[in-house]
Amino acid sequence: MLNLGPVGVWLFGGTPAPVPVEREQLRRIERLGYGSVWSGETVGNRDAFARSAIALAATERLAVGTGIANLWARPAPTMQAGGRALAEGYPDRFVLGIGIGHPFQAAQVGEKFTTPLTRMRNYLSRMDEEAAVNPPAAPFPRVLAAIGPKMLELAREAADGAHPFFMPLAHTAFARQILGPGKLLVPHQPVLLEPDAGRARAHARETVRMVLTQGAAAYGRAWRDFGYADDLAGVTDRLVDAAVAWGDEEAIARRVREQLDAGADHVLLTPVADDLVSAVDQLERIAPAVLGVAA
Repeated sequence: MLNLGPVGVWLFGGTPAPVPVEREQLRRIERLGYGSVWSGETVGNRDAFARSAIALAATERLAVGTGIANLWARPAPTMQAGGRALAEGYPDRFVLGIGIGHPFQAAQVGEKFTTPLTRMRNYLSRMDEEAAVNPPAAPFPRVLAAIGPKMLELAREAADGAHPFFMPLAHTAFARQILGPGKLLVPHQPVLLEPDAGRARAHARETVRMVLTQGAAAYGRAWRDFGYADDLAGVTDRLVDAAVAWGDEEAIARRVREQLDAGADHVLLTPVADDLVSAVDQLERIAPAVLGVAA
């Protein structure tokens, strides 16, 4: 039976570290006691299933999730087949996170980003058809990259839960209310181990700006809906503090506790860092505090 525990790790998918470095750091993450590791996927970068296979093979107990496997990168039967293969090879250790991605990713494969909800619903139906023809030998949960209410409703109806990315704490309670009980809720939470407010905000602000004002429009729209419309243009301290849990070990553990209290089942931490080794160094320092929140 899949056992994620309260806290896992999310690794940025833009430019992955070389595979030998990633293997070594994944083993560190497992030794530290985190329950899972997830990674993103952009069209044309390291394939989500290949990266997950590397992570599963490099570790012994760590659960591995795709956060997310991009719909535009593969047809629905291929998505289902990839999940089936990894779940069979590594029972009770794989979670398939699926997302519709963003307009620029659709354009990369010559498609138009239209009717995302309908497209996702049809895509999941096609996956189910494939599963009926080729049933998986080992079950694996699938969760959706869901932010808005309609995609969260689809996650409730046609998936095992939701994996919201880079959302404020209030979104976790919002998502839990829509999902209801019994569905996985796995939010993403950036963290920065830096007690000095000036240094922390200066470092974190670039990450927040990149995601919310220079990246995908859907994230910025969601933050506006949660009361941060006036904060986005200047990336205010208020916005940075809401997006990134910074401070000492206890401050970060407090945010994890708040996420769990708001309805999260499993909180994925992404250290704000310049490289993977530095990120895992932070994870090592905060591990006793964050892993003890549900003890």
